[in-house]
Amino acid sequence: MLILGLDPSLSSTGWGVIRAEGARISHVANGQIRTDPAAPMAERLAALHLGLTEVIAAHAPARAAAEEIFVNKNPQSTLKLAQARGAVLAACGAAGLVVNEHAARLVKKAVTGTGGAEKQQIAAMIKVLLPGVAVAGSDAADALAVAIADAHLGNRP
Repeated sequence: MLILGLDPSLSSTGWGVIRAEGARISHVANGQIRTDPAAPMAERLAALHLGLTEVIAAHAPARAAAEEIFVNKNPQSTLKLAQARGAVLAACGAAGLVVNEHAARLVKKAVTGTGGAEKQQIAAMIKVLLPGVAVAGSDAADALAVAIADAHLGNRP
């Protein structure tokens, strides 16, 4: 089964596709969808939606997974994250994908063994779990972590 992991962000949404066969996982693809910070909000959200639509069309995942939203100290950052997340989830919904949502602490624990892991620890474990894979950046590493966690935690088709 192909699982699409997502790390939504307005500036750089990470994505990663893995194949899960029982307890075995393997890398299929990963990347980041970047938006122009100078562009109007609607244009940036459209770029996220289009970019993810292309990823879904190229890889035909069976389901998707994303981290649950968290509240930043800055309300503006939280709002921008929510808008980006909405564009990403809309692309999944338009493609008919079920999207499992997992708490960030649960994803970190599933991949590193601790819910308080830093980005560097997640990236290091991705290299261990998916040896030899060229990861497109920290957002893509986080998205692969979400997909891996979903392979173990997700229970929906």
